[in-house]
Amino acid sequence: MCTVTGTVKQQRQQRRGAGGPLRRVQIGNALSAFGSGFTMPYMFVYVDQVRGLGSLAAGMVFTVFALAALAVLPFTGRGIDRYGPRPVLLAGAGLAGTGAFAFGHAAGTPALLVSSFLFGAGVTTCQPALATMIVRCSTAATRSHAFALQFTLVNLGMGIGALVGGQIVNVADPASLTRLFTIEAATFLGLALVTGTARIPTAQLSVVQGKNDGPTGLRALFADKAMVRLSILAGLIFFTCYGQFESGVAAFATDTVGTAPSTLGFAIGANAVTIVVLQMFMVRITARRRRTTAMAAAGLVWLGAWAMALVAGLIRTEAMAATVAIVSIYALFGVGESLLAPTMGPIVADLAPARLLGTYNAGYALVKQIAIAVGPAVGVLLVGSGTWPLYLAAMAGSTLLIVLLALRLRPYLTAEQDNAAPAVVRTPAPVRELQTAA
Repeated sequence: MCTVTGTVKQQRQQRRGAGGPLRRVQIGNALSAFGSGFTMPYMFVYVDQVRGLGSLAAGMVFTVFALAALAVLPFTGRGIDRYGPRPVLLAGAGLAGTGAFAFGHAAGTPALLVSSFLFGAGVTTCQPALATMIVRCSTAATRSHAFALQFTLVNLGMGIGALVGGQIVNVADPASLTRLFTIEAATFLGLALVTGTARIPTAQLSVVQGKNDGPTGLRALFADKAMVRLSILAGLIFFTCYGQFESGVAAFATDTVGTAPSTLGFAIGANAVTIVVLQMFMVRITARRRRTTAMAAAGLVWLGAWAMALVAGLIRTEAMAATVAIVSIYALFGVGESLLAPTMGPIVADLAPARLLGTYNAGYALVKQIAIAVGPAVGVLLVGSGTWPLYLAAMAGSTLLIVLLALRLRPYLTAEQDNAAPAVVRTPAPVRELQTAA
């Protein structure tokens, strides 16, 4: 009786108080994205040119930044599940703010590497905490819209941040970069004040006997066949699109096609505009479709993007036509991203038991970080070696695999998880086994 009463209280709390906290979470997402866009494009220039430490030191800084994610994410999920997302977010914001401030004042390689680790660890810690907050503050009916709005605000925040940061940066004036990173540290303080103090609804644990028993941590993820398949699919998605966005495709556009950097900036802007214009429209479309269908459709759209890349490579002597093709690549990437935003996060949330929501979000973030770290290395290596047809063929093949894996994921999801009508789709055997084991 006490358990049932507690659950009713939790449901009333979520219905009554989630709206305000969700707005604060979304503002926090925008602040975090603004900070990332504010400094990330200029970290390489800062280390290489402003501090005069060379490209090798700059590469080491980015490597340490990525490795920090791998170091903290396994513990981040456990912390969220045990203590809740708010204290973890506060810890992440504190680490990121400290790292950003120290980065802007560091002059030597050791200090830059230490501050880069703190910076990367903090940014990475905030991501699953914010995702968990969105899930806690939304319902199954509003979750897709909440994640889509998050994605839109993140793109807006990064775009505005890069634009504003570009007005401050002056390579000849090291103090301008110090101001840049100091301002970013202040944005993480804002994240802590706005979102870290929000009253987030508590997790609604199942009242079914035995539902909350079972493995914990990464063992729980590996025991969940649907989550394993989703993680493989997500890794391929982040490797093929996000991992190539500012590396492989950018190198192909500038080195192979001969696109001017200013034109490349316009193409990246076209990607952001596409997302902002289409995102809420895509939410309405995906609300009436299976999530696996939306993911497969994103793969097909990206296949069109790689076809445009092939066209750009073949007609690169025709400057205007090649430019249109390059801009089309980034715009088509934006269409696919808009299809994914309302689907990936909600599937992770629906697959996760309430007691392991932080672990699932952290595991998903870990897959994302690994794929985004590996993607640029592969893309730049293939393009830089002059084998751009092989690069495009590899990316097109990976995109076809995305479509296949998205459709193959369908039997492992319940009708609710796949956003399908229960009367139309029966729960297959693999899902029943998962539910019994959960």
